[in-house]
Amino acid sequence: MADPKGFMTTPRETPQRRPVDVRIKDWREVYLEFEQPKLQKQAGRCMDCGIPFCHQGCPLGNLIPEWNDLVWRDDWREAAERLHATNNFPEFTGTLCPAPCEAACVVGINSDPVSIKQVEISIVDKAWDEGWIRPQLPRAATGKKVAVIGSGPAGLAAAQQLTRVGHSVVVYERADRVGGLLRYGIPEFKMEKQRLDRRLGQMRAEGTEFRTGVNVGVDVTVEQLRADYDAVVLAGGSTQARDLPVPGRSLGGVHQAMEYLPLANKVQEGDLQRSPIHAEGKHVVVIGGGDTGADCVGTAHRQGAASVTQLEIMPVPPNSRPDANPWPTYPMIYRVSSAHEEGGERLYSVSTQEMLGDDSGHVRALRLVEVSRTDTGFEPVPGTEREIPAELVLLAMGFVGPEREGLLADLGVELDPRGNVARDENFMTTVDGVFTAGDMGRGQSLIVWAIAEGRSAAAGVDSYLSNRSVLPTPIAPTDRPLV
Repeated sequence: MADPKGFMTTPRETPQRRPVDVRIKDWREVYLEFEQPKLQKQAGRCMDCGIPFCHQGCPLGNLIPEWNDLVWRDDWREAAERLHATNNFPEFTGTLCPAPCEAACVVGINSDPVSIKQVEISIVDKAWDEGWIRPQLPRAATGKKVAVIGSGPAGLAAAQQLTRVGHSVVVYERADRVGGLLRYGIPEFKMEKQRLDRRLGQMRAEGTEFRTGVNVGVDVTVEQLRADYDAVVLAGGSTQARDLPVPGRSLGGVHQAMEYLPLANKVQEGDLQRSPIHAEGKHVVVIGGGDTGADCVGTAHRQGAASVTQLEIMPVPPNSRPDANPWPTYPMIYRVSSAHEEGGERLYSVSTQEMLGDDSGHVRALRLVEVSRTDTGFEPVPGTEREIPAELVLLAMGFVGPEREGLLADLGVELDPRGNVARDENFMTTVDGVFTAGDMGRGQSLIVWAIAEGRSAAAGVDSYLSNRSVLPTPIAPTDRPLV
């Protein structure tokens, strides 16, 4: 146990966000640096429980009490080793994960939980700063070749695990850069892309090959894929966006979130001077109350929107856990993200009836109605119809599954009842030698689940190729330069 009285004497503390009027003028991450002594005291709040429920909350099974104790004792290098024992990319989860581990923290039963996520990101940042993160090379090459389709967190985790045990791995990405949603779906203010780029440098130094601008199923046929590789991992994500079939949907100025966010990121990459879908001076409405919607809100603020309104069909969540949502389940409570803190309005229990256009065929307003939830869905509340101005409408209502035409159809993989790629306990699809990981098989989920599934799928692939039940340990990190 770290500090025996830490959970009683040290209150929870997290980093402060940069002032709103400062941060909306740039695209840097929103949090200020958290001083090391403060961080160590936060780690000292961990009780090292006999049954650490944080393990249950974390899909990766992160060794949270262990690295909390090591940070408290100032053994940062060993903390980094324990952190990486279960998680290939703690800088991704440390910035983007909603921390179900904290929701399951035992301290959180009657107090504020341990700041697990902040300890995690602090460990990995220090490990990079100190040069402790190096390429890890396999003990021997197996001679087997694996294709990974998709370079999001699931595909990257699978690729790194398979490369480190000696398989020759090629990652295919149809976009012009590696990273999937990490690259083009997550705004820079939530995770600066230098975090992604330096990890990709490690992977390249380990031997993973990346091929961008390749649409597998079109540029590379299924027949070529099966002939060239001993196994295939499908990690293309859940990319079919849920649409809103209401009158006026075809008006100009109505876009899916994943049409809008990638363009803003391309500006940050230097590819564009200005996004062709821009919020400057416009009344922006974001339909969908989740994380992707919040990303659109924060992006619109930085682009200089005249106003930003976010719509959610569900009622406003409670401020504290309801009885039906007890510890250690993830609390469905009202939260204020950094994007919401920056301004705008959030409307709950509303539904869009119609999008109204101007004489040029461009959206100018939305007609809304308040709704009440029933056993069968949502019912309009009579007399609550109203219009709100809307010159840019962004649909952020989630995703309904992977793209079925092309690669999946040509491979002949079967889908489960939810429309995701069906797989067995080893993550193999109904086609021999073809595996799947992440949102493509699980459905839209968290980044921590994507990494966990990528690791699990890699174990399934290795067992299939090498008849091993456990992945071998790579050799000690080398001094090979990161590229």
